[in-house]
Amino acid sequence: MKLITAVIKPFKLDDVREALAEIGIQGMTVTEVKGFGRQKGHTELYRGAEYVVDFLPKVKLEIAVPSEMEENVVEVIIKSASTGKIGDGKIFISSLEEVIRIRTGETGADAI
Repeated sequence: MKLITAVIKPFKLDDVREALAEIGIQGMTVTEVKGFGRQKGHTELYRGAEYVVDFLPKVKLEIAVPSEMEENVVEVIIKSASTGKIGDGKIFISSLEEVIRIRTGETGADAI
């Protein structure tokens, strides 16, 4: 099993969610986060004063999937989250040792 963590632009969330639903992904955790990479932030004008925004708003998705679905899920995220511009985000893939569904006690892929 794999844990796929994707950090994307907030306005792409619906596109990614719909594309993942089409390939059978039923659940994910979504967190609003802030960060920066090569994009480094930008300056904004507010009430006549210019200030630097160091951390940009992003959305972090966490999706647990069986190992055999990993490539397909990553492909779908890349295709649906890409704008072709700097700041599109990153995808991190980690191995999951165990998953347990609290309500039923199911483990492994059955718990996903």
